[in-house]
Amino acid sequence: MSRMRAVQVNSANGPFELVERDVPEPGPRAVRIKVQACGVCHSDSFTKMGAVPGIRYPRVPGHEVVGIVDAVGADVPDWKPGQRVGVGWHGGHCGHCPSCRRGDFITCANAQIPGISYDGGYADYMIAPFEALASVPDELAAEDAAPLLCAGITTFNALRNSGARPGDLVAVLGIGGLGHLAVQFAAKMGCQTVAVARGTDKAPLALELGAHHYVDSTTQNVAGELNRLGGARVVLSTVTNAKAMSAAIAGLAVDGKLIVIGASPEAIEISPLLLILGRRSILGWPSATSIDSEDTMAFSTLTGIRPMIETMPLERAAEAYDRMMSGDARFRMVLTTR
Repeated sequence: MSRMRAVQVNSANGPFELVERDVPEPGPRAVRIKVQACGVCHSDSFTKMGAVPGIRYPRVPGHEVVGIVDAVGADVPDWKPGQRVGVGWHGGHCGHCPSCRRGDFITCANAQIPGISYDGGYADYMIAPFEALASVPDELAAEDAAPLLCAGITTFNALRNSGARPGDLVAVLGIGGLGHLAVQFAAKMGCQTVAVARGTDKAPLALELGAHHYVDSTTQNVAGELNRLGGARVVLSTVTNAKAMSAAIAGLAVDGKLIVIGASPEAIEISPLLLILGRRSILGWPSATSIDSEDTMAFSTLTGIRPMIETMPLERAAEAYDRMMSGDARFRMVLTTR
């Protein structure tokens, strides 16, 4: 039997371990993917720390996976060996819960997540259900496509469903792994884009990515600056700082929305009057399904949007994870198997 490398976590808060395993065989309605690249996402910490109840260990993390279909199980429509595919946060759905019955698969009550529900992409091969597969354009390198399957799809889908139109003022809180993509998407969608971050060091990069304005949250009043520009139709928060989110809400225009995609354990504080008098709202946005991944990659290919990445070989997964968690990565870490 063929063997492969995998990087697994053996228990909650345990270290990453590079091991050798048998290459798995796909069951019905599933395919085997020969992994070429896998992004390292902050959400991989859920597996590392055991933050999601019910994780079975050992578990291989990774939900930003790009590779080649290597083998196809029974009852798999359309997909064939040799096709380029990607797998993101949405790793399968049950098809029978209330959300699925309404076609809202991303909020499935029994949703599967690669690297959490089953072994993910920190390996030479992985198994995935066919409904999780997205076709990857030839124009995208595997290393560039991988982060688009989580960081990319989350920001792209939140923006295109936000109600913002070309010409509207859109502010992006944070210029990191999510934010540097959000700025590009907002600008390419034709929105007047404001990048908000701490300090002045990211200003040149934000403008290079397409931002029309930059706000330094350490020296400027974020809400005041947004109001000076006419008020934001959308503030997309990619940060994990609830105080930064709270400070931006007063900069929303009438009918403006704060859309939260950066997870924070802290509470967002807001005056009810601010919401009522301006019909402002706060909502969260999860990732999306495989067809949305294809839309994200197609838009990125069309407009020239690419993530800023650092790559490391699979055997250095622990180092790549630590670099991502420390905030030192600029801006996405990607593991490669080639």
